[in-house]
Amino acid sequence: MSDINELFENYSDNVNEFLLPRLKSIFDDLDDITCEASLYSVMAGGKRIRPCLMLCVAKMLGLIRADIVDFAVALEMIHTYSLIHDDLPAMDNDDLRRGKPTCHKVYGEGIALLAGDNLLNRSSEILFDICLKNPKSLRSASFMMHNAGIYGMIGGQSIDLISENKQITLDKLYELQDKKTGALLRTAVVLPYHYAVDNELIEKNDEVERLLNDLSYHLGLSFQIKDDILDVESDAEALGKSVGKDERDSKSTFVTLLGLEQAKQKLNEEILACCEAVCGLSALGYNVDDLNMIVRFLLIREN
Repeated sequence: MSDINELFENYSDNVNEFLLPRLKSIFDDLDDITCEASLYSVMAGGKRIRPCLMLCVAKMLGLIRADIVDFAVALEMIHTYSLIHDDLPAMDNDDLRRGKPTCHKVYGEGIALLAGDNLLNRSSEILFDICLKNPKSLRSASFMMHNAGIYGMIGGQSIDLISENKQITLDKLYELQDKKTGALLRTAVVLPYHYAVDNELIEKNDEVERLLNDLSYHLGLSFQIKDDILDVESDAEALGKSVGKDERDSKSTFVTLLGLEQAKQKLNEEILACCEAVCGLSALGYNVDDLNMIVRFLLIREN
C-alpha cells in the first residue's frame, strides 16, 4: 500500500510541479475577483487524478511530458470548473470541497459561477493555442471538449439534476455516471493515444484503443461506485467533502439501487475488468507498471 501511495504522490508532485505555476500564471496577472476565485479553487488541492492518469498513459505510449502537458492543464481546469458549478446551491448545494469551503461560500454565488466559466473559457483558449502550434492536435482537443459537453460530463450532470427525488433505472444510472464521472477519465486515458497516432509517434492499433476505452469505462464506474459507498461509510474529514448528500438529495446511486453489499460486489466486478484491460495492454508489450499502480491506488482509496 505504501508503494502505491508513494507512486501516486510522485505523479501528483510531478503534475503540481508544472500545473500549479502554469495555472497561477494564467490568472495571477489580472487584478480581478473572478481570477482570484478561479485560482482559489484550482489551488485548493486535490489528487490531480486526471492529469496524473494522462501523464501515465502518455509515458506508457512513449510520449514525453512536453507532448501532453498543456492538455493536462486544460483537463484539470475543466474538472475544477465542474466542481465549482457542481457545488452551487442550484446544483448539489455543498459547503465543503477538498477540505476547504467551496468557492461560492468564500466568494458568493455570482463570482463562483463566473470563476467556473472563466476556467472553462481559459481551457478552451489553451486548446486553441495547442492546435495553432500543431494542427495535428485538433482531434485530441475536440475529443476533450466533446467529453466535457452534453455528450459527456454536462450530459451526465443534466441527467443527475432531473433525477433528484426519483428512482431511475440501473441502465439510466450507468449512463449518468459514464457521462458525469467517466467522460473526463476517458479523456485522460484515451487522449494520449489519439495524440500519438495523429502525430505519427505510434502506429494505429485498434486493440490498444479498445483496451484504453475499456479501462476508462470500468475505471469511471469503479470510481463512482466507490464514491457512492464512501458517501455512506466515510466522513467529511476523511473525504474532504460532505457526506450523506445522496440520501439528503434523494439521489439514485449504486448503493440505493443495489444495496450496500451488492454495490460492493459490483465494485469488485468493475475492478476486475480494469485489471483485465491493464493486463491486455501488458500482453501487447507495454510497460504498465506505473499505470497498474495508479489504477490500484484509485480503486482501493479511502477518500
